[in-house]
Parts: sequence; C-alpha cells; structure tokens
Amino acid sequence: MAKTVLTYGTFDLFHVGHLNILKRLKEKGDRLIVGVSTDEFNAVKGKKPIVPFEQRLEIVQAIQYVDLAIPEDNWDQKRLDIAKYDVDVFGIGEDWKGKFDDLGDKVEVIYLPRTTGISTTELKRVLSAFDERHVAKLKDTLDSLSQIVKELS
Repeated sequence: MAKTVLTYGTFDLFHVGHLNILKRLKEKGDRLIVGVSTDEFNAVKGKKPIVPFEQRLEIVQAIQYVDLAIPEDNWDQKRLDIAKYDVDVFGIGEDWKGKFDDLGDKVEVIYLPRTTGISTTELKRVLSAFDERHVAKLKDTLDSLSQIVKELS
C-alpha cells in the first residue's frame, strides 16, 4: 500500500535546505504532497515573502521529489488535507518541534533537522544589508576598478 507524506512551508528564496527536507521527506513514503503557504496566509503569520506565491508553487512543483504542490491558506487546513489526501506521515522542520504533535491522532508526525549553514531568514538578513546606498557605493567601486583595469591594459 502506498504511503503518503505531507508537509508545508513558505519556500521563499528556495535553497538547498528546502531541497534537503523535501528529499528526506520523500524517502519516508511513496508520494510527497507539499503545501506552499500563500502570500495572504504568510501575512497572517507575520511573514512577507520576496518571491510571489505563484512562482514559489511552480518551483516546488518542479522539484523531482514532489508529487503534488498545493496552496496552504490557513492553519486548520492540515487536518483537512490529511483526510483529503489519505496522508500517513506529516513531516516538517524541527524548528516547529512540538507544534503539530496534535496531528499524531491521525498520522505519524516527524520533525526533521534543518540543513546547517542555510536558512531563508539568514538570506533575507544578508540581503537587507544591501540598501540603495550600499548598492550605489558598490557600483562606484566596481566602476573605479573597471577604469583602473582599462588604464593598465
């Protein structure tokens, strides 16, 4: 009998940590369904993704480990999706440890370790340091270096 695994996430600025968790979850079953949080739901969670929902959904659906990508609109959707898709395993990153234990009455709940050294939050923090003033200064520096290279050639 086929085993279905379900997970959810925002998957903003898709990176190797996202890929790793999807790969590990696929190894837990035969079918992997991924709920991608909509922009509206992220607003409820206090998040503002950089990549629009439609693009994030398309990216996740294109991953070889993902059998189906669906929109995630609200917190209560998890129980409904478990029943709708006949889910056996609910898996998510360990940063959510304990938050979904209540689903254990319907499915096996697993929390997977994060990939060290990478996170969307950290990527956003680094990118936020590059405001217009910094970008302009970087451009001026590169223009100066380019001029020096021309003069030396």
